[in-house]
Amino acid sequence: MTTVNNNPGSSVDNAAATAAMNKANANTKDLTAETQDRFLNLLVTQLQNQDPLNPMDNAQVTSQMAQLSTVNGINQLNNTLLALSGQMDVSQSMQAANLIGKEVLVPGNKISLGSAPDDPTAKESTPFGVDIMAPATKVVVTVLDASGKAVRQIELGPQPVGVMTVQWDGKDDGGLPMADGAYTIQVAAMDADANPVSVEALRYGKVSSVAYSSNGLRLDLGLAGNYSLLDLRKIM
Repeated sequence: MTTVNNNPGSSVDNAAATAAMNKANANTKDLTAETQDRFLNLLVTQLQNQDPLNPMDNAQVTSQMAQLSTVNGINQLNNTLLALSGQMDVSQSMQAANLIGKEVLVPGNKISLGSAPDDPTAKESTPFGVDIMAPATKVVVTVLDASGKAVRQIELGPQPVGVMTVQWDGKDDGGLPMADGAYTIQVAAMDADANPVSVEALRYGKVSSVAYSSNGLRLDLGLAGNYSLLDLRKIM
């Protein structure tokens, strides 16, 4: 597994990925050349040993040459796809390295409550988000405490398709401040006909490192966990 950090070591990882891609291309070219040589050797041997009284006709020769051309074309296509795949991997790795230190939203329903950085007497939760899959006339976020009890409902009103960021002020429905700690959120939405709309809760994280593994690019969000690059919903 290759880990990408915001230091000169990332250039080494990119160079290694490029070298691996070049090696794969070279191996494919060698295999293509070997296949062509074998085919031509077999064809020449077949022509040399054919029955003089019943020689191979032009259609048979043309057919076999066409088969060689088809195999060669498939090998060249595979070589091109391998090269493109390698270039995409290198490009994604370089782009993902720029995410280090960024605040992001990924699928999840956990938030934490603590003192606000600019005012120790006030409460503030970690940011969270809502991914709305279709236009909704009503979106409601419910905050639950550690026991699963609902302590606050936040009405977000009508919302278009997209990802929106939400902040909880740390108070319950009665306006009283809640204790510091871990909480979870539930999200529900409805359209104009009161039919449910697909929505997804998003949790906050900060990218500390990026790793390239057999499962693709992975984002290390510290206490928030490890996520695929494809899980990224918003960069804040």
